[in-house]
Amino acid sequence: MAKTPEEGPDLPGVWSAYGVLLQHLRKRAGLNQQQLGDAIGYSLEQVASVEQGRRPAKEAFTTAAERVLEAGGVLEVLQDEVDRAKLPRFFRNFAVIEAEVVSRFSYDPLLVPGLLQTEAYARAVFAGHCPPLSEEIVDQHTEARLSRQRLLTRVPLAELSFIVSEEALRNPVGNAAVMRGQWQQLLEVGALRNVEVQVMPASPGFHAGLDGPFVVLESKEHQHLGYIESQEVGCVVRDPAEVSAFGLRYGKLRSQALNGVESARLIERLVGET
Repeated sequence: MAKTPEEGPDLPGVWSAYGVLLQHLRKRAGLNQQQLGDAIGYSLEQVASVEQGRRPAKEAFTTAAERVLEAGGVLEVLQDEVDRAKLPRFFRNFAVIEAEVVSRFSYDPLLVPGLLQTEAYARAVFAGHCPPLSEEIVDQHTEARLSRQRLLTRVPLAELSFIVSEEALRNPVGNAAVMRGQWQQLLEVGALRNVEVQVMPASPGFHAGLDGPFVVLESKEHQHLGYIESQEVGCVVRDPAEVSAFGLRYGKLRSQALNGVESARLIERLVGET
């Protein structure tokens, strides 16, 4: 079976670096791979794969290894980079910027945005990829998407705004239980004091988002940037005039979408319909 680009031999260097460090710490502790696996609840094969850089460590693996090996946090500091390398290649550069933003505003007309997706919804999205992804890659992309959601509650808090089309909310990704869980999560996240979720109603007529999804953000250096993505091609927009146009469009969309209270009521109706 042909491999996708993510399954090729060019695995992320941070996975190898993590593996080399793990092996050093294990040997320093006088443990073989089987003993370490027994101590942290993982198999010999899993420990060997992580040490060889063939498989990324999950957060639970790192937490357990830190405790058993008395690593002093040296594995934990790599975990964010390990998780980020699970993302599709085209998205990784933007993810680095996104993780430290002061503010992030996005318009999503087709799907619930990744930062708001439940695990089941995200898994259904990746499972529908064309060409098909292996189960391992689906797992990795899902884990990476969920790890990005730390931004929602990160300290210092980022100002986050999401405008999602009603069509995206009604589009049945997965089964009814998946969608019900996704709507409930939108209500929970929308209640956070640094997050606003607005719904663009299905029939608003012409509006400023018909050209497609986009993101406007302010970096930790207070630089204003844009991001657009289509068909697995992502582009960070840095030109001030173009970013300014994104900002104007987003302001217009906020005025055309339902406000936060109205949006929550619409989502609550969707929950009640299932």
